[in-house]
Amino acid sequence: MPWAAAEASTSSALAHASAAIARLDQALQSHPLQTAFLYRARLEAVRRQAAVDGQSIDAWHLAAVLEGLRLRMDSALRIIDRGAIFEAARHALGLHQWLAFPDFDQEGEVQSAEKALVAVPVSTPLLAAATGMHTWLNHGGTRPPMRAALVRYWIRHRLLRMPVPLTGAAALRPDAPFEAAAWVPAFLMALAEEAADGLQLLFDMERAWFAARRAVAGRRRTSRAPAAIDILAAAPLASASSLAAGLGMAVNNATALMDGFCAEGIAVEVTHRSKRRLFGLAGLAPLRAEVAPPRRPMPGRGRGRPPILQIEVDQPPAPLPGRPLSPIERRAFDYSELEHWIAHAEQAIRQTRHVLDLTARAVGIADSGQ
Repeated sequence: MPWAAAEASTSSALAHASAAIARLDQALQSHPLQTAFLYRARLEAVRRQAAVDGQSIDAWHLAAVLEGLRLRMDSALRIIDRGAIFEAARHALGLHQWLAFPDFDQEGEVQSAEKALVAVPVSTPLLAAATGMHTWLNHGGTRPPMRAALVRYWIRHRLLRMPVPLTGAAALRPDAPFEAAAWVPAFLMALAEEAADGLQLLFDMERAWFAARRAVAGRRRTSRAPAAIDILAAAPLASASSLAAGLGMAVNNATALMDGFCAEGIAVEVTHRSKRRLFGLAGLAPLRAEVAPPRRPMPGRGRGRPPILQIEVDQPPAPLPGRPLSPIERRAFDYSELEHWIAHAEQAIRQTRHVLDLTARAVGIADSGQ
């Protein structure tokens, strides 16, 4: 790439990244949904990172693993394919650990990556981060510690006031160029896209959350419905058992509460299982179509006959998104129980990762003994 073209590309990408990150930071400042946003943003970051690492895990499998559900796989899958799905789940939870709560050994690697970023003699923090990450990877450094170091780097240099996991994952796709002149602007554009997606996620959470809160307004003071709405908005998917644990109520009562939400259009069921059903807040459950129940034969149609053609009707255009809520509107709700549930969810993630690691070790020991 000619020098002038590379310079122009880098300048444009730097402007886009700076503006996108500034908008996200401004929107998150003093926002009551900060904790819930970070929880979901980490899960989205994990999915992005796992995909470029060659360990892609779809949204259903990740949500199922986090809820402690047994991964249900097609019986026609080969053993090697089942093993790949299992390993992808382990890899995703391992990436989450690097971002959220690295252990002692991982912390040492993250600090080494931080030193590599600080050592770059570039005045602009974004360019220094891009150059430092490229140098780190070019000298054999691994991705997870550098990603965790980037999250801390943004805070240290005051680009962000919260540990939002912006790591430029798309710049590490297999087809992405790795020459510094081309990779640096690609990394900056990846950061800009992640920041823009994060801002959209925050607005989507805000609109869906408060619409659901208004739908349950006016219930008796002891009702657990508002707290259940908080949990559904924080987690991509939640089971009745995790809701019961977070709300301090019986599983049957939590299930009845969710069934009522589904009937009122506040929540949707996304798994259609008889046991360990998963629910999501309406408007925040993009997995519903992905995990829809299998298609059944139409009544009156014999085997092998062509399907009855359905007349397609033009759907009305989707309504425009509403405006972001004002600070006064945001303060109208109580969030006291939300952090308690998110702490419970983080603990569940740690336990699930531990179980997967133990299972993998047991399988490895069994294989070595054969």
